[in-house]
Amino acid sequence: MFLFQNITAIDWLMWIAVIAALMLLNEAARANKWVGLALFVAVPIILTIFVWPKTAGAGSSTGTWFHWVKVYSALAGCLGFMALRFIPKLQNNKWMLMFPPIILSVNIMEAVFRDFQVYGLHGMVDGVFMNGGVWNIMNGIAGIINIITITGWMGIIISRDKQKDMIWPDQIWPWIIAYDVWNFAYVYNCVGDHSFYAGAALLLSCTIAAFFIKKGSWLQARAQTLAFWMMFTMSFPAFVTDSQFAVQSSHNSTALMTISALALLINMAVLGLHIYRVVKLRRNPLKDSIYAGTRAHDQVVADNLDSDKFPNDSNTKDSSRKDSALI
Repeated sequence: MFLFQNITAIDWLMWIAVIAALMLLNEAARANKWVGLALFVAVPIILTIFVWPKTAGAGSSTGTWFHWVKVYSALAGCLGFMALRFIPKLQNNKWMLMFPPIILSVNIMEAVFRDFQVYGLHGMVDGVFMNGGVWNIMNGIAGIINIITITGWMGIIISRDKQKDMIWPDQIWPWIIAYDVWNFAYVYNCVGDHSFYAGAALLLSCTIAAFFIKKGSWLQARAQTLAFWMMFTMSFPAFVTDSQFAVQSSHNSTALMTISALALLINMAVLGLHIYRVVKLRRNPLKDSIYAGTRAHDQVVADNLDSDKFPNDSNTKDSSRKDSALI
């Protein structure tokens, strides 16, 4: 294939199984706070003491500082989101409401720095084959744009159902798709031989959950599925490198350029939409809901909160109504 070397039928079956397993674990974590605490506190403590020192040490493909930071940052995000979901007084705290977008931005910026770093790397580095090039710079810029287009920082709400999901109405599908393409390009650029699973399967697991199971919960699903995947790969690093299910990247320069160019173009398109709505509707992207008045945003609000608790500016709602059929 263009992106990967030979993919067998058993590889595709395992790929589907990984998506299904991540989605099931995400649903388990959504069930209640005690299950979530067991999965994001008890299990990581056990793995940190008894497993990861042996499986993710020096010489392992997951034994670098980046993987250790990644697993704990993902877990910190999950626990912070749980605090927001299950401690009522935090749900109206403006500083706590800024925690999800801040940790998301930091997470993206970590990857941007890594993309820029890989630009000058070639050959085997920390057990991973690198083929650095201008595509890393292009995708790093796409990641910066992705951060710029994060909106509705103060608009996160908690769903009124028993799961008490963390809902971000302004995180609508154009931004999510832009993130997914950028993040896949990042994984493909920097950890190419992991990207069949850690890129495509992992991203689909949270995107499917957010599009078809609980709309508006993408960031919560992203953090939880990422934490599960990182815990798994830290425990079984050979799965994506040496097992019978491992799928290697083609390391093709044209493929790398194509994916990064696509990520940059899509993120630029979302930036154009972002600027258009900020300027036309005179909205503050840090405080206001940029996409209030669109079908994607308003349906999430209607499904999760009483309308009188989340009013839209009447002057901007009418002016943006014609866009709702498109977004």
